[in-house]
Amino acid sequence: MKRLTDIVVKKVNRLNGTVKAPPSKSYTHRALIAAALSEGTSNIENALICDDTLATVNACSMLGAEIHQTKEGTFEVRGHSKLVTPPDVVNCKDSASTMRFLTPVCALADGISVLTGGDSLRRRPMNPALTALRQLGVQCYSTRGNGCPPLVMFGGKIPGGKTCLRGDISSQFVSGLLFAAPMAEKDVDIVLSTPLVSKPYVKMTLKVLQEHGVHVKVQSGYGKFHVPSQQKYKPHDHAIEGDYSSAAFLLAAATITDSHVKVENLARNSVQGDRAIVDLLTKMNVQVNIGEDFVEVHGLNGELKPVNVDLRDNPDLVPVCAVLCCLAAGKSVIRSVKRLRFKESDRIAALLSELTKLGAKINASNDVLEIEGVPEFHAAQLDSHGDHRIAMACVVAALRTRGRTVIRGVECINKSYPKFLRDIVHLGGEIVER
Repeated sequence: MKRLTDIVVKKVNRLNGTVKAPPSKSYTHRALIAAALSEGTSNIENALICDDTLATVNACSMLGAEIHQTKEGTFEVRGHSKLVTPPDVVNCKDSASTMRFLTPVCALADGISVLTGGDSLRRRPMNPALTALRQLGVQCYSTRGNGCPPLVMFGGKIPGGKTCLRGDISSQFVSGLLFAAPMAEKDVDIVLSTPLVSKPYVKMTLKVLQEHGVHVKVQSGYGKFHVPSQQKYKPHDHAIEGDYSSAAFLLAAATITDSHVKVENLARNSVQGDRAIVDLLTKMNVQVNIGEDFVEVHGLNGELKPVNVDLRDNPDLVPVCAVLCCLAAGKSVIRSVKRLRFKESDRIAALLSELTKLGAKINASNDVLEIEGVPEFHAAQLDSHGDHRIAMACVVAALRTRGRTVIRGVECINKSYPKFLRDIVHLGGEIVER
């Protein structure tokens, strides 16, 4: 049985210093997959090394890509346009990105591919991808018939044609189809029956595809994608930019402790949707300085203000935004949160459970979180729910508690930001393993 790591976090008066944002997990996944599909060698610098991206490295290797880490954070990927039959079951661990991106890609490999994952991933729905692929002529199944992994893909080709799927479940299903569709036998039209959520992530996919010489025509305001068939991926070198999703926790930690913290490696012109954290902090009365490659928090302009915000395109910001709103002076509303019930944990239930333990006044109804701010939290024993973003949100919240807060199961942070606790300590936080 995997040992659960418990930590004790002490309240701090102020943080101070400079840290570097970790590389973007989303970009790293996409660069690895596009490079694996390219005939030739691509180099990926400043890649994020974490549990999720290593799952993608392993999966791409099983499909025939030759991937070597030449130095820390740098991969050399020799890809092949002709994918091989995986020699074993493709274990995506707990990475939904790996599973959702590579399920359509496995349809291009000869033979039969089986994809599975950890306990959490095997509970997450894959029916949208399976239904869409069947419409394109692919034989694919959920082994338990419940639409969840393990999945069986009968590969060799994607015939092509028109496929329709909902756009309001996960943009990752769209991105997965966009990776595989250029290599279909006939042109592919991907039509969304509902508006696309998390649009910035699809824009990121399209950017990476374009860099690898793949063309996609976006129509109807991201409601339809026309993908010409029999395209060939070309090698391309990547320098992965910093991750706004992870940096949001550092910026929030600086905010709730009224501190001066500079986070480097954050591109001003990034297409990452979670760059919205900068605008959100500004609305909440935070002094924010934005440079070409950094974001700096200089504390508050008075008190932390409540917000009414729709995070439809930024679901990964909900946990850290909830913590901020719990300490704002007034009532905040966070909209478009229902999809969070199908993440690594039921994030809505997890946030209600853990933040309430700290004394927060928070309620959920339908697609909305309503939060009445409190002056500070009181110490409690918290649980990560095996979810990296819940764990990091709990650590941030613990910096504004009276006393010492115990957080159980923080090893899940390795899923996306292995150096998070070290960075908080570097800024002045007091964290010890229990």
